[in-house]
Amino acid sequence: MDSLDRAIIELLEREGRLSNQELADRVGLTPAPCLRRVRRLEAEGIITGYTATVDHAALGRGFEVIIHAEIVAKDRVTVEAFEERTAAMDEVVEFRRMFGLPDYFIRVRTRDLESYEQWLSTRLMGDPAISRVDSRLTMKSIKSRR
Repeated sequence: MDSLDRAIIELLEREGRLSNQELADRVGLTPAPCLRRVRRLEAEGIITGYTATVDHAALGRGFEVIIHAEIVAKDRVTVEAFEERTAAMDEVVEFRRMFGLPDYFIRVRTRDLESYEQWLSTRLMGDPAISRVDSRLTMKSIKSRR
């Protein structure tokens, strides 16, 4: 991987819909070698896909909460079952197991505060593996790559 590959990756991360011609112009290549590089980066698994930036509020999922969650036991059965149940929830858009505490970082999106409270009370807090939940509401988004 060289500086041209890094430049291609950086541009595609910001603007995934760039045409090959525009991408080639911006990194200083002709279209054919630029396309070969992009295809190689895809084949090597460095570029894994392309996404759209979505206005979640327009979709009725504009209320975002970050949750720090702890579970009652750390045995394999409890952990795997909890992770499977939680990952399957539509409201969960990001889910990470952490080293140390909290055990999990969970990002959820719902319509509003009321729907979040309903989801939290009935779905997440109703899970037998949960011992503690700490909800964090965003005051202002400063920087996001999403």
